[in-house]
Amino acid sequence: MRSALSTPPAIPAGTLAAGPQPTLSAPGGLLLRPWEPSDAPVFLAAYRDPEIRHWHTRQPASEDQVREWFDQYRQAWAQETGASWAVTHGGGEVLGRIAMGGMNLDDGVAGCAYWVLPAARGAGVASRALTALSVWALGEAGFHRLHLDHSTRNDASCRVAVKSGFLLEGTKRSDAVHSDGRHDMHLHARIRGDELLA
Repeated sequence: MRSALSTPPAIPAGTLAAGPQPTLSAPGGLLLRPWEPSDAPVFLAAYRDPEIRHWHTRQPASEDQVREWFDQYRQAWAQETGASWAVTHGGGEVLGRIAMGGMNLDDGVAGCAYWVLPAARGAGVASRALTALSVWALGEAGFHRLHLDHSTRNDASCRVAVKSGFLLEGTKRSDAVHSDGRHDMHLHARIRGDELLA
């Protein structure tokens, strides 16, 4: 049983789950939409890419497992603990993934993560998607703070974070395991009121 809060929640429980997970637009014809079962092959193929495999240690083994993940994403939205979107060109071709996790509605805080398929890299897909997600999350959805972390060796992810208005807050030493061992992680965050910095 939840204990009573001494302050009102930033986002009242049930607010997000009262409606479907939204579809979000981003510049350049990008559309962020919930994952569909037909996306399983391209999602699985993404985790065959060496870059994605290197930076993301949790990887699906089959299309059936991908569809189980998609079910978990839908459950997370219903439970208001997370959300995952396919980053697409106009709702069709999948270019990448963006997600929110660890959603704390009481404090109005959530974490963000993203990856982009090799063919779509270098075109600003991740930064446009992250900016669109941030505008929705810090605005209409009611969050106050979004954060993300990445390996200090992942320069591309760092550029995405900074370009999307996520300020570097510090380094978490030896914080995460990657395919080649433990990495220091950069912590970035964007808070409500930072929007104009993006």
